[in-house]
Order: sequence, then structure tokens, then C-alpha cells
Amino acid sequence: MLAHAFLAVVRAEERARRPGPDDLIPLTCNEIQHLFLTITVRPLHGLAHQLGWSDWRLRHQARSQTSHYRQQAASQT
Repeated sequence: MLAHAFLAVVRAEERARRPGPDDLIPLTCNEIQHLFLTITVRPLHGLAHQLGWSDWRLRHQARSQTSHYRQQAASQT
């Protein structure tokens, strides 16, 4: 419970301090947790690789979200 509260605070501070580009969804608690674990606890790749992967995943999720909303709007008309 404490870990989730910590992640929620980190996410809120990150959104307030540095709003992301339009083509990225905001960092989620799960994404922050994943980045923390892969960078500190079990680093299989370098930091640049992990951050690049995270960036790609957030862009992909943003495109998927946009497409989903577009399909929902089209089906309602």
C-alpha cells in the first residue's frame, strides 16, 4: 500500500513538473514501477535502452488510445 502511494505521488509530481509531449500518454504507476525495477534491481540492458523502450511503449499506447477513441466516435454516429 505504501509503495503504491509512493508511485502515485511520483507520478503526480512528474506530471506537474514536466507535462509530456502530445504523442505520449502520461507516466503511469505501473510504468514508473517497471522503470525503477529494470534500472535498479535487475538491469539487463543499459539505461538508454530501458528509457527508449519506455518511450516507445508510451507512444504506442497513445496511438492505440487515439485509434480506440476514433473508432468509438465513428461507431456512435
